[in-house]
Amino acid sequence: MASVYTTEITSESIPSDNPIHQRLLRPYILAPKYIKGELLEVGCGEGRGIDSVLPAITSYTAIDKIAPVIDKLRQKYPYSRFLSGNIPPLSAFADHSFDSVVSFQVIEHIQDDRLFLKEIHRVLKPGGIAILTTPNRPYSLSRNPWHIREYTAQELTNLAKTFFGHVTMHGIAGNAKVMEYYALNKKSVDKLMRWDVFNLQHKLPASILRIPYEFMNRLNRNKLKGSDDQLVMSITQEDYILTEDAPHSLDLFLIVQK
Repeated sequence: MASVYTTEITSESIPSDNPIHQRLLRPYILAPKYIKGELLEVGCGEGRGIDSVLPAITSYTAIDKIAPVIDKLRQKYPYSRFLSGNIPPLSAFADHSFDSVVSFQVIEHIQDDRLFLKEIHRVLKPGGIAILTTPNRPYSLSRNPWHIREYTAQELTNLAKTFFGHVTMHGIAGNAKVMEYYALNKKSVDKLMRWDVFNLQHKLPASILRIPYEFMNRLNRNKLKGSDDQLVMSITQEDYILTEDAPHSLDLFLIVQK
């Protein structure tokens, strides 16, 4: 199973991934405040936060494109439903099927983001709530070739209002410990970017950039762990904070209601 992991799909079992793993775990810890009933997770990955949301809901359904991971999750959670497939659309699900939808760090990978949101709206029951997270573009350190696009808080708010009548934009920020790690990471990435004198990160096709991006990103994370192991390993999900100041957050935390 470890073979599916890249720096884009972080693992709790890789020590240098810990700050990012904890950042990605935080929305699952926050979600039970908002979700209920029948829940759909769009893009569940390796199931990072399933155990955190199960107590708040009556049923759990998930879809993701990584078939080997879905097979593993079916064995681990036999009373939940897992489907493998590309998204959007969400054609496996009927209209008005779910009370809640969560989709964390997914929309930035979707070519047709409007269809993505339209489909989430379609499968939600009237009054249903969806929560989405995605990186806040101003806080990204370089071009991520795995992402189709990234958003500012206002851009994603405007897009969501196209489909949902009730839109609330929050953010996930970091405390002093997290921002110390962010500053060290930014300094290291900025040093690497100085070699990109021709701005190739924004000129080359994403498919070409993925291999060097993966190599340099892993190298950088290992370097940060080596230089300050205590900081890297001490960060927990509690060090990430839900805030109303979305423009100055690491990630956007979007809540929409049908």
